[in-house]
This record gives sequence, structure tokens and C-alpha cells, in this order.
Amino acid sequence: MLLAHPAVLEELLRRYDALTAEHGEGDDAGDAARRLEDVSYTLCVTTGTRDVTSAVAAARERLHRRPAPGTPEPAPTALT
Repeated sequence: MLLAHPAVLEELLRRYDALTAEHGEGDDAGDAARRLEDVSYTLCVTTGTRDVTSAVAAARERLHRRPAPGTPEPAPTALT
């Protein structure tokens, strides 16, 4: 499975959190809901999950487990 770069996950989580906070507020409620749906879908795709709750948890876990800056991430192992 391909893994999203940590910077991509951080940005998706930042957008998800911001859109969740503003969901249903103001004149752009429909636009915010559409953007929330888009970022939720993208989080699911990038984490290989089927629902946004699992996607957010998986993204946060991946970021929590990532190596220190400057340390290369280990290559995924292939199943034989």
C-alpha cells in the first residue's frame, strides 16, 4: 500500500479540523459542507479506510509514529 507523505496528512487533518469547526456556520454553509465532504473522502483514500472517523484516527496515528525529522522513513515491505 502506498503511504501518504506526512505533510499531506498534516494538511488534510488541518483542513478537516478547520472545516469541522466552521461546518454549518455563515452564508457559505453549503460550500463548507462540500469542502468537508471532499477532504473527508481524500482522508479516506489516503489512509485506506472507508469512513472519516477511521481515516482521521489512522492519519493521526501515522503522524504520531513517524520518524524524527531528517530520518528516512522505512520502505514498506512487500508481501510475498
